[in-house]
Amino acid sequence: MGLVCQPRTMSCWTTVFCLSLLYLLAGGGAQPSPPSVYDALKQYNFPSGILPQGVTGYDLDPTTGQFTAHLNGKCGYKLGGYKLRYEPTITGFISQGKLEELHGVAVKVLFFWVNVEKVQRNGDDLEFTTRIKSATFPVSGFGASPQCGCGFQCGNAADNIGIIGKGMRVKLKSNAS
Repeated sequence: MGLVCQPRTMSCWTTVFCLSLLYLLAGGGAQPSPPSVYDALKQYNFPSGILPQGVTGYDLDPTTGQFTAHLNGKCGYKLGGYKLRYEPTITGFISQGKLEELHGVAVKVLFFWVNVEKVQRNGDDLEFTTRIKSATFPVSGFGASPQCGCGFQCGNAADNIGIIGKGMRVKLKSNAS
């Protein structure tokens, strides 16, 4: 038997309205939200910490791997002895353990800013590649996302144990032909 409400019976309509509202508030009928950009990175075997805090949204075509990530604005911080800079829009292609054709991420080498073109996971290391140099960092140093301005060194030093800057090892190699 269905619910029948008489036109003059307000309590019946109130009950229908309240039940409908409860259903919507409980998430009934809602589509599951897509994973955060940080969770999406993990699906491709990358730690969330390769992107800074403050990503406001992203687009990802799972068929091609083409992605775009959006930040509130420019973001920069130090990573070991390097200065890193993220533009408000970062683009590239992602596949298992590889970020390629990157645009919007740069590192300062000596006096010049050069684009980071590729990030590749090699076991427990991440290799960041530019046209002139590559640097390798331990994956364990990217468990948390850095904060714009202070990177991984924000707050209390005790909070930074086990992240880049504490016992970090960096391997450099030249990419010049």
